[in-house]
Amino acid sequence: MKKTVLSLLFVGFFTALHAQPQKTPTTPATPKEENSASNLTFNPDSQVVTEHTTTIKGQKVPYKATTGTMPVWDEDGKAIAGLFYTYYERSDVKDRAARPLVISFNGGPGSASVWMQIAYTGPSLINIDDEGYPLQPYGIKENPYSILDVADIVFVNPVNTAYSRATSKEIPTTKFFGVNADIKYLADWINGFVSRTNRWASPKYLIGESYGTTRVSGLALELQNSEWMYLNGVILVSPTELGITRGVASEAALKLPYFAATAWYHKMLPSDLQNKDLTAMLPEVEDFTINELLPAMSKGGALDDQKRKEMAAKIARYSGLSEKVVLQNNLDVPYDYFWKELLRDQGFTVGRLDSRYKGIDRKAAGDGPDFNAELTSWLHSFTPAINMYLRNNLNYKTDFKYNMFGSVRPWDDSNDKTGENLRQAMAQNPYLHVMVQSGYYDGACDYFNSKYNMWQMDPSGRLKDRMSWKGYRSGHMMYLRKVDLESANEDIRQFIKQSLPKAGESAKY
Repeated sequence: MKKTVLSLLFVGFFTALHAQPQKTPTTPATPKEENSASNLTFNPDSQVVTEHTTTIKGQKVPYKATTGTMPVWDEDGKAIAGLFYTYYERSDVKDRAARPLVISFNGGPGSASVWMQIAYTGPSLINIDDEGYPLQPYGIKENPYSILDVADIVFVNPVNTAYSRATSKEIPTTKFFGVNADIKYLADWINGFVSRTNRWASPKYLIGESYGTTRVSGLALELQNSEWMYLNGVILVSPTELGITRGVASEAALKLPYFAATAWYHKMLPSDLQNKDLTAMLPEVEDFTINELLPAMSKGGALDDQKRKEMAAKIARYSGLSEKVVLQNNLDVPYDYFWKELLRDQGFTVGRLDSRYKGIDRKAAGDGPDFNAELTSWLHSFTPAINMYLRNNLNYKTDFKYNMFGSVRPWDDSNDKTGENLRQAMAQNPYLHVMVQSGYYDGACDYFNSKYNMWQMDPSGRLKDRMSWKGYRSGHMMYLRKVDLESANEDIRQFIKQSLPKAGESAKY
C-alpha cells in the first residue's frame, strides 16, 4: 500500500448560489487576527457564531455553527498554537448529554479538514457533478445526507492546515510534526474543546480520513490513557497501514485486488470476469491473492519457472496487464507503473487516489503518470468553495491564507504503533467499536490492505464482533460520488446508533 504522508484529503466548499442558510452572527464578524495594519497578528482564540437551517432526509434541522480558533497549551499554560475549527450543533436538541459528538480529522498529515467538512458529513455540500467532477460556477448547497441529524460534529485542523498556526516561529515544530507529537497535542486540545463546550457526558466518536486514520487510531488510546476520555466509536475512512508492518511478499501481493477493481472499471478484464458485477468478481481475486499469490511471492527467486509463469498468467488475467509486463516486474508491478500502463495504448493514465479519473501525459512512454488526475480535479472545485463558504456562509473573515495543504516537514513518522494503539483501546474499552470505509478504486490506501489491517490488528479474533468494513464504488474520497455519499453517510448513521449502549448496559466483558 502506498503511504500518503503529504497528499491526502481534500475538502471543498460551495457558496450561496444555491440554498443559503440564514446567518446571524452572535460575536464580532471579524476575528481579531485580521489586523488593519500591514502586518497580520494571529489570535489563537477567536470565535464567530452563525445560525442556520438545513434539510436532512426530508427533515428540517436547525443548527448553530461556531467557527474560530482555540489554543494549544504547553505544560506551563502558554498558548503555543491555535487550531482552526468549525463546530456544528443541532440547536433543537433538549438532552445534549445523550447527543453523540463526532470529532473529525482529515489527513496528509498536512491537509485541512475541508474535504469531509463540505463534501461528506457536514451540513453543506460542494457543487460537483454526481461522479465528483468540477462544475462552474463554484458554490455550495445543502447536504441532504449529512449526519448532523443524529450527531454534532467538530472539524479540526492541525497546525499549519487551514487557518491553524503556531503562535510564534520560535515554537519548535517537533511539538506538532510527527506521528506521536501530533497525537499528544491533539488529545490535549480535544480535552479542552470538550470541556469548553460542556460535552463530557456525550457519547464520543472519532472519524479520520487517510492519514487521519493514523491520527485517530493513536488518539483512541491517548485519550483514554492521558485524558481519561473513553470513546464509543472510531471510523476509519480510507485507512493507511496504521503502523502494521508488511513483509516484502505481502506488500507485493496485496495490491492485486485493487488492480482488478480498476481494470474492471475500465473494461480491461477478460470477458468472463468483465461480465460479472464488481463485488461478484473480486472474491475470486482476493482468494487467489491470499492462498496462491502470497505463498508464491514468499519464495522469491526460489519460485520455479513453471510456477512463475502460472502466477504471471493469473496476475495478468486479474490486472488487465500483459504477462510480459508482469514477468518484467518479477510479478510485482509497482503502483506508479500500473497507473501508467493500464490504459497506455488508449493514451491515458489512471488516477492514484481514484482510478476512475483519467489523465493525459506528455508522452505515452515512461514508468509513471505526469500528475495525479484526480487531485487536480478535486482542488479545482474545493479551493474556491471553502474560501467562499467560510467568508460568506459562516461569516469568518481573515486575511490569513487558507492552507488546503500546509507545510509539516520534517515529519517524524518513527515509532508508529497506531494500529496496535487502537487494538489496545478496544481491549480496554468494551464500548469501543470500529468501522472501516474504503473505496474500491483507491490506489493510495487500497481497499484490500484495509481488510488486511483488520485481520492483523486483531490476531486473536476476539474483537471482530466490534469491527466492520464497508466498500464503495469510488476512490479515496468515496463520498464524492453521489450514490456513495448517501450510502456512506447512512453507514455512519447506523454505526452510531448501533454502537450506543442500551440503557443500563455496562461497559464490561
